[in-house]
Amino acid sequence: MKQLKKMSKVISASLALSLVLAACSDDKSETGGTKEGGKDEKVKIVYARGKDDTQGTKAMVEAFEKKYPNIDVEFKEMPADTGKQHAQYLTSFNANSTEMDVIDLDVIWPAEFAQAGYLMPLDRFIEKDGVKLDEYNQGALSASKFKGKQWALPKFIDAGMLFYRTDLVDSAKVPKTWDELLATAKASKGQGGTEFGYLMQAKQYEGLVCNAVEFIASYGGKIIDENGEVKVNSPESVKGIKKMVEIANSDVVPANVTTFAEPESHTAFINGQSALIRNWPYQFALANDKSQSKIVGKVGVAPLPAGDAGSAAALGGWMAGINKNTKHPEEAWTFLKFMTGAEGQKIDAIKGGHAPTLLALYEDEEILEANPYFKEEGFVNALEAAVSRPVAPNYPEISDIIQQQISKAIAGDITAEEAAENMQKEISSKLVK
Repeated sequence: MKQLKKMSKVISASLALSLVLAACSDDKSETGGTKEGGKDEKVKIVYARGKDDTQGTKAMVEAFEKKYPNIDVEFKEMPADTGKQHAQYLTSFNANSTEMDVIDLDVIWPAEFAQAGYLMPLDRFIEKDGVKLDEYNQGALSASKFKGKQWALPKFIDAGMLFYRTDLVDSAKVPKTWDELLATAKASKGQGGTEFGYLMQAKQYEGLVCNAVEFIASYGGKIIDENGEVKVNSPESVKGIKKMVEIANSDVVPANVTTFAEPESHTAFINGQSALIRNWPYQFALANDKSQSKIVGKVGVAPLPAGDAGSAAALGGWMAGINKNTKHPEEAWTFLKFMTGAEGQKIDAIKGGHAPTLLALYEDEEILEANPYFKEEGFVNALEAAVSRPVAPNYPEISDIIQQQISKAIAGDITAEEAAENMQKEISSKLVK
């Protein structure tokens, strides 16, 4: 985050200038539909992404269509469950479908999709239009690069964070350890009409891996180390798994917490059902949306609780790529460039609460007004605590193993020690290096 602040000051002036020039440009001179017989032909492209419970996507698409009247964007809603979304993409792309033009990609997918030949490389577009890649968060950008080519551009960056009700939890007493979280959750449960003390994502899907990574890393454990070696069967990892199992089976979370993904969690939170929740940055905007939240103006943010080794937050985020088989590559690129550029990211930050990947946007007053916690110490510290999920070319297989073993541990079918030992064996046998 220190690097983010330093770099943003250097590039903010040039980004501001580009925004002014974009605003002053004549729409008729922009790319947007082909011409036939001297008349503009309207083109429809399909943009696929998971369900958006904020107003970010809707507002961004409306702004794009106003600027590029010859391109219509049809929004195709994919499953909120990232695993199901991933499966639908694979089914479509394996059939060489042209149904989708631009797609959202979880930060863990670009290398897999590029290797499989699903995506169109963006390098020629980037070079032609002079897109400045050094203005992006380089960690997010690197996840969209594979074998020397750029296959996607990052839309927003995520990290797991702790959100709390400021009317129920004193800001000076926000839990700093997992044991403190349990104590605070028990004390606040039932207060202010709440039903639960803490909300997390414990369903068997990708979100479970993110939660598990946070618990394991906060106790000093690793699943796969920086050298590509499987290291999950360690005392540190076991301790993290035990703490996760303890909380998931406690009376501070919903009895059916193993059915909770992000939608179930954030819905319960904005309906005033819990004092604490682990979620991504978008939670702040959702909690302050007067049209659907019952806790507007009553939410604070902090780093996730620490284990023996400190706080850890799963690094996440989403990016956008183009279907290799699209029939409208130029229009698809025009939309992707807008969405991942300053204009699109600013709209999504204000309306959707997503943390930008363009560094200079962290100095934009309108963004900071809509997301004041972007400049708060709690948000800064949460991003600085970010750790990546296991890096592997065949990540989906690795994720499935983790999901299965952690789910069994939470269900009480196996111990934390057995879960770690099973993951060690299964990941080692499946890992592609």
